[in-house]
Amino acid sequence: MKLLKPLFYLLSIALFIACGSYSNTTSKTTITKEDPVIIANKALEYEIIIIDIGFTSYLLSVARPMSYHSQTYLQNKNRIYVAVWNSRAQNAQTYNSSIYGNVIEYEPNVDYGLEVNYKLYWYFKFAEQKYKMRLTY
Repeated sequence: MKLLKPLFYLLSIALFIACGSYSNTTSKTTITKEDPVIIANKALEYEIIIIDIGFTSYLLSVARPMSYHSQTYLQNKNRIYVAVWNSRAQNAQTYNSSIYGNVIEYEPNVDYGLEVNYKLYWYFKFAEQKYKMRLTY
């Protein structure tokens, strides 16, 4: 027992010195701050704020122009995506709750406008790619 105590201190000191003398020679990674994407329709008092890193770049580089799909097409797709998303958000035991953190209140009979439907649709596409999931059955 007396031998274990000095050995423990010696190992602790060696570990401390080893960790303290380590110098990171790899290049420093720069973390760029990305502004959140706000999806809003002020007339309906509706707003979604997306703070998922990478979505702004994705929206600017991958998403097709807003006029590519009709609003009806985007609404129909969003109804499906929201239903699957909300189902997973409500079953946190089965699905990753850090991805499906919040239920999305998307009423099928409300006209949210083209911009809201466009950004929401492309967020779902981004999430499918980033998190390697499918939001359709």
